[in-house]
Formats: sequence, C-alpha cells, structure tokens
Amino acid sequence: MIGAAGYTLFMLVLVAASVIEGSMPIFSFEGIGFFFGTDWNPVEGREAYGALPYVVGTLVSSAIAMAIGVPISLGIAVFISEISPPRFGTPIGFIIEILAAIPSIIYGLWALFVFRFWIVDFIERPLYEAFGGTIPLFARTPFGLDIFTAGIVLAIMIIPIISSISREILKAIPNSQREAAYSLGATRWETVWKVLFPYAKAGLLGAAILGLGRAVGETMLVTMVIGNAVGANAIPDTLFSPSQTLSSIIANEFNEAVTVFHSSALIALGAVLFILTMGINVGARLLVSRMVKVTPGAKE
Repeated sequence: MIGAAGYTLFMLVLVAASVIEGSMPIFSFEGIGFFFGTDWNPVEGREAYGALPYVVGTLVSSAIAMAIGVPISLGIAVFISEISPPRFGTPIGFIIEILAAIPSIIYGLWALFVFRFWIVDFIERPLYEAFGGTIPLFARTPFGLDIFTAGIVLAIMIIPIISSISREILKAIPNSQREAAYSLGATRWETVWKVLFPYAKAGLLGAAILGLGRAVGETMLVTMVIGNAVGANAIPDTLFSPSQTLSSIIANEFNEAVTVFHSSALIALGAVLFILTMGINVGARLLVSRMVKVTPGAKE
C-alpha cells in the first residue's frame, strides 16, 4: 500500500526531473532573462526566447475567466442547494455535472465557429464603438480571436467545475447553522450571505482555486480562440488583443521545433506552467483541508 501511494510521488518527481533536464539548454543560453524576455524568434542563428508574454497571457485570460465564472458558479450553487426545490435542483445539478465532463476541444470548436461571432456582435463591437475612443481597454478593433473571447470561453468551461464543488460544500454545512439564522429572524439571503458563506469560505475559495488551476492549464480551447500572437505582440494592451498562453504556444510549436534551443524553450515554458499548476493545486488542498477541520459553532 505504501508503494502504491508512493507511485504518485514518483511520477511527480519524474515529471519535474524531465522538464528541468529539458530546460537546461535554454537557461544556459538565455539565463534568468528567459523569464523576463519578450522576444521569440526560433530562426536558427538568430534565436531569442522569452517567457514573459505567455505568462502574462496565461494570467490575464485566467483572471478574466475567474472574474466571470466565480460569481456565476456561486449563484448556481446557492440556487441548487438553498433555493430550488429538489425536483428542479436535482436535474440542474445533473446537467452541471454533464457540462463538467465535456472535453475542452468541444468547447473550443463551438467557440471558434459559433460563439466568437456572438461575442463580436453583441459585446465587443458595442464596447468598441461606445468606449474605444476613451477607454484604452476597448481601443482595438475586435475580431473575436482575442484574450477576451478566450477568457469568456474559459469561464464557461470552469463554471460547472466550481459550481459542482461549491454545491457539495454548501450541502455539507450543518442545518443547525441555517436554523439558528432563521430563528433570529434572518431572511434567506441574509442566511446565505452572513452565515453560510462565512462558514464555508475556505472551501468555496478552494473550489475557486481548483477552477483557476483548470483555467491556467487549459490548452486546446485557448489555442483555438486566443489569436496566437507571438513575442511582444502576445502581451495584451487591450481586451481585444490577440495573445497566447504557456500551454497554447507549446501546442502550436512543439511539432515545429527543430533546434535544441527551440525545443528547450518550449520545455522551459512547460516547467513554468508546471510550477504554476502545482502551486495552485497545493494551495487549493490546503484551503479545502481547513474547511474539514471546522466544527459547528467554532470561531474562525
């Protein structure tokens, strides 16, 4: 049993060792400047590589997804667990779980051929026409393949995950907490906002971070709708700018990497993504474990 449990640790060490070994040539070539560089030129003899634009693209697209997805996810979870009668809540919960199981490539195809045109027609173009001349965030002519579209589609993808976990967390709260609030005259909204959310805040935050981990590591969906800019052009200066993430540039260029430094640079981007993903998941586990330790009536 110890050996079986140690398998996961062995795989983690194996993956970490592989990406570190593969990254050594580019770190010898670029040094610490690889993390802060903005150039990306794989032409042999003129090679230059920098990870900063793709780190920014990853963080910005994930931030947009979280800003949109977390409030909607919490609203769905509250509706299912606290408001909706079982004859409605149970089917909705089942649908949410089905959505969470849909492969990301399906979301990507739908976003590329259908959803991005809706985004352009009903959101991006009206924002550009109304505020493009005054607000820099909307100053670029929209065409649907940009970081804003990628963030929205990522939000759609992570909503089922966050809402499913949040629903289970809210259901795990003892009924004594609700009964105490109602006995003091609290309304349903006051009970949710002032009693249930504070009681389950660690678990809900953990659910959000798990969704963030999924958004940070998503590949095919983002690759299809983010615009796939390269180098300094991948640093978005507006919401309608094309960009690229750590995972999308690896997917786009790995088959075309013919030089040692190009392959090593892509592996190094994978190492950066590996560190980000591991940090997010470890943080989520620590936060979720805090909720398990909370006992009814205990002060936090």
